[in-house]
Amino acid sequence: MTELTISTKSKTYPVVIEAGIRHRIGSFLTDHLKLKVSSILIITDDTVANLYLSDVHQSVKNIAPVVHFIIPSGEQSKSFQAFYDIQTVALENGLDRHSLIIALGGGVVGDLAGFVAATYMRGIPFIQVPTTLLAHDSSVGGKVAINHPVGKNMIGAFHQPEAVLYDIDTLQSLPEHEWRSGFAEVMKHSLIWDYEFYRWLQDQIESFSVINGELAEQLLERSIGVKAAVVAEDEKETGMRAFLNFGHTLGHAIEAKLGYGKMTHGEAVVIGMVFALKLSQHVNDVQLPISEITDWFRQYGYATAIPANLSVEELVEAMKMDKKTQHGVIRMVLLQSVGEAKVVSIAEEILVDLLHAEMRGE
Repeated sequence: MTELTISTKSKTYPVVIEAGIRHRIGSFLTDHLKLKVSSILIITDDTVANLYLSDVHQSVKNIAPVVHFIIPSGEQSKSFQAFYDIQTVALENGLDRHSLIIALGGGVVGDLAGFVAATYMRGIPFIQVPTTLLAHDSSVGGKVAINHPVGKNMIGAFHQPEAVLYDIDTLQSLPEHEWRSGFAEVMKHSLIWDYEFYRWLQDQIESFSVINGELAEQLLERSIGVKAAVVAEDEKETGMRAFLNFGHTLGHAIEAKLGYGKMTHGEAVVIGMVFALKLSQHVNDVQLPISEITDWFRQYGYATAIPANLSVEELVEAMKMDKKTQHGVIRMVLLQSVGEAKVVSIAEEILVDLLHAEMRGE
């Protein structure tokens, strides 16, 4: 078992990484967190429900009355309609301010369930029970949201969980594309913050198949540790927390313009990181190991080129919807070196020229 502490101005809470912890959630809530809850709502998706809902339900059924809500798996479920439907279920089942929401699933479930918890009766407790590698990033830090057709994660809140309980056994049920989606965020953490972690990943993780047992715990501890350090300094993204958006400005634009669900979040972010590396060299006048990093991405099956069916104009339009944009000026996270990031305002003509060059394969 590994336990980390997330410390923010609004709350301090544990992240527990332990095989099989999904079977012990009930005792953790009562013995460790000392929570007294009136009722429990488990939110999950139809893929995870078939695998783990029964385990979690069994674990907490003796604490309080339990209901569950199952959404279709996929990014399209981070919607107004799903948010409204869950609020309706919460109201119909009499959830109150002492009720607890359990987010059982990946990043989509965590973001949606967290936003429900943040807004139901102006905020009730929730815990994150991640079942994907991607959720190691999204489950920590309290950013919760739903999507709008115009932009991803544009409607949301900051609402920290009571705990994050990470059962590494659940990772073994992930399909290949979900490993890619999550590992992209692990790579991102190393690139923006920790050169030694970047080298450790290259030395230790030759393929997704080795990420299990003690090695999985070590990977999660180091990657979540980066997120914890950033969030401790900047809970509500007024400064350095924006570093965590490395690759996301273009990545989110690609997701939005392709249509949510056509490409996983991590796969889009990898394309965004490759572009951000090239833009970093151009704008910061530095030399970065772009070929080495691009080869590293490709080793795991990532595409690194912007999809050919997208246009520069529509991508720039979507990038202007990014939350870092100020007064219509796109601001992006760039690297000075591996492990050192900063946020830079980008002149639109530079962005357009480099996007055109990228689309031409130059």
